[in-house]
Amino acid sequence: MDVSSSEDLSSLEDSLGYTFKKKSRLKEALTHKSYAHEKAKENTSFNERVEFLGDAVLELIVSEYLFNSYPDFTEADLSRIKAYAVQESTLAQTAKDLDIGLYLLLGKGEEMTGGRNKASLLADALEAVLAAIYLDGGYKNAREFILKHLTSKIDELAATNFIFDFKTKLQEVAQAQYGVLPRYVIHKEEGPEHKKTFEVKVFIKDDFLGSGKGKTKKAAAQKAAEKGLNMIREKNETNI
Repeated sequence: MDVSSSEDLSSLEDSLGYTFKKKSRLKEALTHKSYAHEKAKENTSFNERVEFLGDAVLELIVSEYLFNSYPDFTEADLSRIKAYAVQESTLAQTAKDLDIGLYLLLGKGEEMTGGRNKASLLADALEAVLAAIYLDGGYKNAREFILKHLTSKIDELAATNFIFDFKTKLQEVAQAQYGVLPRYVIHKEEGPEHKKTFEVKVFIKDDFLGSGKGKTKKAAAQKAAEKGLNMIREKNETNI
């Protein structure tokens, strides 16, 4: 779909619940680098830079909401809920609900391989749209936009005392994709006996996936598992 017309942009703005002062900001947020490369002579801007900003704005909005809404939750609880709320699959589903995929500007190759439905592209586009709203209308409008779509998910997790078990998830992924279990190694112990900090590394076979630090071995292993899952996602360019 070509979103160059004001009519098409207005349809998406209705879905987003925000009307842009500068339509070019929204168009940039919807432009994938594959499209820009095909239009190199036109010096077309694409969404990687604004996606970078959107990621930071998203983290702040969700962190602020959690901090103010759940004063009795520990830092670890808040971090786990935030990790789920901003993960690729959550953002991609939100983008689908808003029909953002229909409006993406993609190169021919990306179009042919189903780019409009790729979780990674949709999640990036949502973050880029968030940044575009932030740049166009300020933090208040950006906050209202993202919380409108994520608040119910966040509150549901909090109500069920949700804690994401990264170790269990990594075990499932490792068995499914590699046929082995992850291997955790205590790499370092620091500090006095009553206030130790542990660093744990995780491997699949002999491949190092990531490390994590924590006040307990269990907490450190959870963080290492989270890093491992992120590495597998990046390597395979897929959602797990």
